[in-house]
Amino acid sequence: MKLYRRYILYIGICLGLLVSPFCTGSAEAKDFVVVIDAGHGGHDPGAIGKISKEKNINLNVALKLGKQIQKNCPDVKVIYTRNRDVFIPLDRRAEIANNAKADLFISIHTNALAKNRTAQGASTWTLGLAKSDANLEVAKRENSVILYESDYKTRYAGFNPNSAESYIIFEFMQDKYMSQSVHLASLVQKHFRHTCKRNDRGVHQAGFLVLKASAMPSILVELGFISTPEEERYLNTEAGTTSLANGIFRAFLTYKREQEIRLNGSSNTILPEDVPEPAMQEEKDSTTAEAEKKETTRSEPKQAPQRPQQAEKAATAQTERSGIVFKIQILTSSRPLAKNDKRLKGLKDVDYYKEGGLYKYTYGASPDYNKVLRTKRSITAQFKDAFIIAFKNGEKTNVNAAINEFKKNRNK
Repeated sequence: MKLYRRYILYIGICLGLLVSPFCTGSAEAKDFVVVIDAGHGGHDPGAIGKISKEKNINLNVALKLGKQIQKNCPDVKVIYTRNRDVFIPLDRRAEIANNAKADLFISIHTNALAKNRTAQGASTWTLGLAKSDANLEVAKRENSVILYESDYKTRYAGFNPNSAESYIIFEFMQDKYMSQSVHLASLVQKHFRHTCKRNDRGVHQAGFLVLKASAMPSILVELGFISTPEEERYLNTEAGTTSLANGIFRAFLTYKREQEIRLNGSSNTILPEDVPEPAMQEEKDSTTAEAEKKETTRSEPKQAPQRPQQAEKAATAQTERSGIVFKIQILTSSRPLAKNDKRLKGLKDVDYYKEGGLYKYTYGASPDYNKVLRTKRSITAQFKDAFIIAFKNGEKTNVNAAINEFKKNRNK
């Protein structure tokens, strides 16, 4: 009888070992880490509206986003920089992500305008030099949190969040995760517009300290304007915060799936059903509508606008030697644009490539990085958030690696 009981116990243990990895193994052996950062907190309220404080809105959406991920993605480990109303120094937030060897860093904030000005819509930001006064003001406001730290001059090497001169350091930075960060930001904006039905204020760059210190793809989300009464009310509703969290969650799923396919050739991440694109809030002009109609009947190679023949030959000749072409990404769209679309601001010879279901428009393709850099500076007034990307043998590649290869080839 004792032997029989031992036999049953042995079978039970074996079955337990077979079943438990399926139920709990994925909860312990995480292979994708996302850090969710609810901006401000504790004695730092962030922006203050008529009925609420930014720190509470940020935390509400952050926790909802984290719960969505935990519920639907057992292979993802969610880490919060804060999960309650406490003050966390800015550099500590990035440190949490770095120590966790996070795959993604998502910082959640709420925008505001001074002097009773109003605006509506959500935006997503990546690290870079602010190319406009408006972008710089957003960075100043978010970075001013360090003034709550008594030793901020020492901790941040004399950085003054209210001085434009302090932001010059961002001009010379080449973020190795720039491409991934911008792509995730574009996905977030796509879902803010399609899933959440919010005004899309686009993807921007600015010098955020919390992103500067993060050693992984990182974005900072501005959910809306607490300074606009209508938006503040929306940001304080259950439906509003749930919708915004869901939009970021859907973008996260798409990004994660794409990265897994790129690295492993396959992915187990399941995407929700595609949300149908809503009717455009802005009127389409007849040329845009006609162009979109033609796009459905054209073959893919004919969709891309043609570059001048001479430039094409030069780029092709260099590509045959080094395989590298630099381009300036000027904007992203969820649909093809006509050649004379007003968003292209009169630029000719604009090209595009498709990534993550989005049309990403580029200008000034050349194998000469210095030439592309000069071109970028010449269009800064028109496209304040433009940035340089690189392709190698027709495939998008890390821009820093491409720059290094360009320098090596130039010195040969």
